[in-house]
Amino acid sequence: MTTLVYLIPVALFLGALGLSGFLWALRSGQYEDLDGAAERILIEPDTRDKEGPRAN
Repeated sequence: MTTLVYLIPVALFLGALGLSGFLWALRSGQYEDLDGAAERILIEPDTRDKEGPRAN
């Protein structure tokens, strides 16, 4: 029972820390362009040589 005295404030602190981190990310614009990174991976400019990959 005495461990609950320590565990409940720790859990509340970690929850508040996670919530503040989420709100910070939301305000700083981390969730503005969700599709951009996914499309950037698929639509890659062709920068390779026409010879193909080089062997080292």
